[in-house]
Amino acid sequence: MSTIESSKINQLLATQPPGAVVLSSWLTGRGYSFELQKRYRKSGWLESIGTGAMIRAGDNVGYEGAIYALQKQAALNIHPGGRSALSLLGKAHYLELAQKKVVLFGGKGEALPVWFRNHDWGLMFDYHATSFLPPELGLVDVEMKTFSIRVSGAARALMECLYLTPEKQELVECYELMEGLNNLRPDQVQALLEACKSVKVNRLFMYLAEKAGHAWVQYLDLKKVDFGSGKRSVVRNGVYVPKYKITVPKELEDHGKTEL
Repeated sequence: MSTIESSKINQLLATQPPGAVVLSSWLTGRGYSFELQKRYRKSGWLESIGTGAMIRAGDNVGYEGAIYALQKQAALNIHPGGRSALSLLGKAHYLELAQKKVVLFGGKGEALPVWFRNHDWGLMFDYHATSFLPPELGLVDVEMKTFSIRVSGAARALMECLYLTPEKQELVECYELMEGLNNLRPDQVQALLEACKSVKVNRLFMYLAEKAGHAWVQYLDLKKVDFGSGKRSVVRNGVYVPKYKITVPKELEDHGKTEL
């Protein structure tokens, strides 16, 4: 390998954080030809984890390092969301005792690359490409060991949980998560509610927030929020909530009530 090629790989390794995936397409755009990348792999600098994706040779890379590459190098909106985001934010640790599945959200039309889906990350993934919320709204940076990734902030993550109800997320658990969100910023919640295209999510979010008795609720302007019209049944044979015209599980409606 020439001195120039060695200098380029040293420069790459100096600028890219350990534990992160490096995308071949991103490298090509920065002057690292496919042939040069091939020589780097042959020389033991990089190793492939699937077509179009590499890591430092011998590096221990988790799924977070792949998310970093998708966000920073591929400019995708794919991010940890729902319960997984709340767990990363420290808001759901008591519910994550045996988490083996990571919930990911992305923009409509965005797909997880084949290399991501085929690689063994030691976890299962539940991916949802949706447009019920704007792709950049309500995300926050979470620091890993050597880099940061964007994940859903607490309010957005709770909305993503509600988006998955009732098929992939239990409403009672959503309420338990909501109970812990007593310090949400009203302006951030307001922006998310106004931008949310899911009537179901908006109705359930406010129902749970009011049930939890959070003080920030009083600062919201619900006249600006789209709650749709007509009744919505989240579950069959549940309890009807007149204010938000939704039918919820009886155990949720009874949750927290003291028997006389």
